[in-house]
Amino acid sequence: MFLFVLAHSGHHLVSSLLAPLLPFIRDDFGITYTQTGWIVSAFSLTYGIGNLPGGWLADRIGPRIVITIGVSGVALAGIFAALSINFYMLALFLMIMGISGGGYHPAAAPLISASVSPERRGWALGIHQIGGSTSFFIAPLIAAGIAGALGWRGAFIAVAIPTLAFGILFYVLLGRLGQTGNDITQDSGAAENLSPLEDKILQETLHIPRLIAFIIMGIVSMGVIMSIAFFVPLFAVDHFGFSEKAAAATITLYFLGGLWGGPLGGYLADRLGQVAVILIIGLLAAPAIYLLNLAPPGVAFSFVLVSLGTLVNMSLPVVEAYIMGQCPDRHRSKVLGIYYFGSRGGAGVGAPILGYLIDRYGFYTGFSTVGITLATVTLISAFFLLRR
Repeated sequence: MFLFVLAHSGHHLVSSLLAPLLPFIRDDFGITYTQTGWIVSAFSLTYGIGNLPGGWLADRIGPRIVITIGVSGVALAGIFAALSINFYMLALFLMIMGISGGGYHPAAAPLISASVSPERRGWALGIHQIGGSTSFFIAPLIAAGIAGALGWRGAFIAVAIPTLAFGILFYVLLGRLGQTGNDITQDSGAAENLSPLEDKILQETLHIPRLIAFIIMGIVSMGVIMSIAFFVPLFAVDHFGFSEKAAAATITLYFLGGLWGGPLGGYLADRLGQVAVILIIGLLAAPAIYLLNLAPPGVAFSFVLVSLGTLVNMSLPVVEAYIMGQCPDRHRSKVLGIYYFGSRGGAGVGAPILGYLIDRYGFYTGFSTVGITLATVTLISAFFLLRR
């Protein structure tokens, strides 16, 4: 668990620099909100797409190589992104970064799930979430400090080089722990090696519409909130008049919620059930997004950002635990790949749309539209998830 928390942190550390560095990148290349959204989309959409082949490869060749690419490959792409001379080159290397990182979560979650009993699965996945949340939390602080002295390019390079080295080290450590191929130890809830009759019974007990509704709920909640997060630094600069450095640090408030959001979501999922928790997340996040328009800078705005960060990180272990409990083991990585394809790719689709709405109508309309969308999807999903 400790090694995977570190690996998760390394996996997200380089890519999480993008949001706080957007004001610096925008001024360097002279781009609009819509073009800024497309930069976000270049990474987020390909990161989502990368989960599909990543999940398939994790089931075929084992998680070790896929996880290593998810850490070191992202770091290497970050170094090349820092060397970009124009908007289009930056977008290209961010796409490579997204594809490289796409396989990490579908490969890591089954290994973590296999290490604990099914009734503690949500908690373990929530602890794993701390690694990613820590990266998202410290990245804006690192970005603000390094970019102020060396520029946004220096920030990417300074973080990417040690991350690349750690990814290689983690590959060696996984080998020493016995993860050299696709030999994943199965947990007590696994559904591998079933007879044809047992497999048929299992498929008949699954409620496919509920599984689809749950995954859609997880995808939309993650996608819309992450779309908002990318624009928080720009909102702080243009709406409140913050400096670029202060705006880059402001987003740490959003990621602060991730330090406890993952374990809290996993714990509540183990106690209250995944369906109840995912619906609560949607019902709380929708009005919180709208309140971004009304909260003045200071305590109120900070509270809304921390709340959104907590809620979006709560959803990750909840959805992962639901998929672990519903799907046969041999299909878990593939289904997780579909979920991460939609949730991370959803942010890639949502960011340019939100950027267009902000360019055309302003932040108020953009944020309000996102909040209404999430509320609507939550109510529709509740109809399927609460049916018996």
